[in-house]
Amino acid sequence: MKRREFLTKAGASSVIAASGLGLSANNASAASGKKYKWKMVTTWPKNFPGLGTGANMVAKMITEMSGGRIEVKVYGAKQLVGPFEVFNAVSSGDVQMGHGAAYYWKNKSTAAQFFSAVPFGLNAQEMNGWLYYGGGLKLWKEIYADFNLIPAAAGNTGVQMGGWFNKEIKSIKDLKGLKMRIPGLGGEVLKRAGGTPVSLPGGEIYTSLQSGAIDATEWVGPYNDLAFGFYKVAKYYYYPGWHEPGTTLEALVNKKAFESLPKDLQKIVECACAYANQDMLAEYTARNNAALHTLVNKHKVNLKSYPSDVLTKIKKISDEVVSEVANKDAMGKKVYASFKKFRDQAQAWHNISELAYYKAR
Repeated sequence: MKRREFLTKAGASSVIAASGLGLSANNASAASGKKYKWKMVTTWPKNFPGLGTGANMVAKMITEMSGGRIEVKVYGAKQLVGPFEVFNAVSSGDVQMGHGAAYYWKNKSTAAQFFSAVPFGLNAQEMNGWLYYGGGLKLWKEIYADFNLIPAAAGNTGVQMGGWFNKEIKSIKDLKGLKMRIPGLGGEVLKRAGGTPVSLPGGEIYTSLQSGAIDATEWVGPYNDLAFGFYKVAKYYYYPGWHEPGTTLEALVNKKAFESLPKDLQKIVECACAYANQDMLAEYTARNNAALHTLVNKHKVNLKSYPSDVLTKIKKISDEVVSEVANKDAMGKKVYASFKKFRDQAQAWHNISELAYYKAR
């Protein structure tokens, strides 16, 4: 067996074992030989590094782990549906799967935003802990059940960057009147600070920044930002990504399509998503390092940190916004209670583990 194939299969096996979704050989061999052809639509440009290839990884693992019994074909943004039409396409059953981020669907459920990124919220490690062992995934499934959907974590970018700006941010006043591409709860915080949040799919950001339609943008981090060439049209690159400390990407599965599968194939779909979730974070951790070096040393990007007083004020606004959003309905209150309890406990632990180690190192 080729080394890469061995490592891929070994990695998948470890995820299956860890998630408690192990499949016996007898179960797989006894299943029906019927084959299924699925379509997956995504919010990302086709084959876009990290995000688009993360969707490809989900499809690849499902196809290979099932021995071709489920064949998943991936369509990038606008190939079948628009980037913000993914939710409806999967919910209606027009396609069987989608890949995106839950904060894009806040018009469907405000509570859904807690399963993508919350300003000053959970990082990637903590998000996975909450979803898999803290009751988060159960709540996520409860929300999406009303839309004939089953969600699964299928990637994580880790802590993102603060964004690209055409002017320096010296005080909170510099955010007033700023037109910035920023989704989800982060956009609500910017609005409260006096800015104008703009919702744009990834493929439209560069031209909007170049034309002046927007003054600033956040996207992901060095790996993706280098690929889009934002350094050519924006002068300042800020950190940290207070608005997206550990963004979970999701796989959406049509509930009827999922339940039509035999049990072993259902488990394969779940395990493929869990594998892709782990794989994407590992890739971003590796790729961001090299990309940041290129941006700073080759392209001479002006890398800057937000002033501490700006972060303090943004944090105060964020706490207000998150609390208000959480209290809009009963489901929001339920999700936020679970999220906040896990965050507070994780923070206490990480202050003497991860944070203490970083300082020591």
